[in-house]
Amino acid sequence: MKLQRKNRLRATALGALAVSGALVLTACGSDDNTGGSTPGNGDKTTAASSIDCGKAKGQLRASGSSAQKNAMDLWVKNYMAACSGVEINYNSSSSGEGIVAFNQGTVGFAGSDSALKPEEVAESKKACKTGQGINLPMVGGPVAIGYNLEGVDKLTLDAPTLAKIFDTKIKKWNDPAIAKLNEGVNLPDKAIQAFHRSEDSGTTQNLGKYLGAAAPNEWKYEAEKKWPAPGGQAASGSSGVAAQVKQVDGAIGYFELSFAKSQEISTVAIDNGGSAPAEATSENASKAIAAAKVKGTGKDLALELDYTTKADGAYPLVLVTYEVVCDTGNKPETLDTVKSFLSYAASDDGQKILTDAGYAPIPAEINTKVRETINGLS
Repeated sequence: MKLQRKNRLRATALGALAVSGALVLTACGSDDNTGGSTPGNGDKTTAASSIDCGKAKGQLRASGSSAQKNAMDLWVKNYMAACSGVEINYNSSSSGEGIVAFNQGTVGFAGSDSALKPEEVAESKKACKTGQGINLPMVGGPVAIGYNLEGVDKLTLDAPTLAKIFDTKIKKWNDPAIAKLNEGVNLPDKAIQAFHRSEDSGTTQNLGKYLGAAAPNEWKYEAEKKWPAPGGQAASGSSGVAAQVKQVDGAIGYFELSFAKSQEISTVAIDNGGSAPAEATSENASKAIAAAKVKGTGKDLALELDYTTKADGAYPLVLVTYEVVCDTGNKPETLDTVKSFLSYAASDDGQKILTDAGYAPIPAEINTKVRETINGLS
């Protein structure tokens, strides 16, 4: 009886695998119905998704920025559906951890919300052998200031006020400085619970750059990945900060708009001196990012953002996430996959899906250079 039962279980398992395999083959073969090739065949572009699998194969490990997690999840899902036999593993940790992993040679590329520093470029030469690490801007978007304040569904702040809040100089929600920016809003006499990132974070650094540029008299700290100010409460990753803001009445924190949208967290409109406060939207972030200039040299495409813009509708607190790769000296075993995957992320299709996820596509003029650089990686 035990032998019969074992055989029946084995037959059931094999049948399930067969059905699963048939479903996978059906999904992968659907591109053929439109005249395209079978995904992952090595040299053609899939008709349905326009993803060129090229010679991509095997496993590609990457890590870094949690700011781009939701974008990366979309890209990986679409890419792996199109390219059979390829596995992309992106560890959403932090920008700092991603750069360390890249410079140690343990990942094919890293995600970072700030461009490589000179010392990090120098360190990257060990991993890149014949070249060095370069920055490819791939994801743009607003850094949302999320808050949880019962009875208040609309809130405006400016850079000086934000600086004082995150520096624990403003401690109550009904502080006169906040009230002045929100006439007619019934602000409660409630303690502010400010949350920041616990680990090195490019999002933290971008917030610091914004506050340092737009409120230099109130924010005296250097823009570093490590949180610089005393006080406040720490949480891990953008998801961790968002989770705390979601749970704690009186809380405020910073994270990418996609986290605010997915968890239905209210966000602050920023008074940048324009005709009206700017909401944290992909469109408004694009208005600010469009003014960015390339400050990198050679193949490096690091951008200089204008955090003090007063353009109408431009949301000034933005970040750009870079994919960090070697200009030359990439690992031969993952080079084809890196080029294929990043080419999709930088493609029209790859950038179009960013808006619905709360991100902002990289401006076309800059993105053209990104594609050219990816194509020339060696």
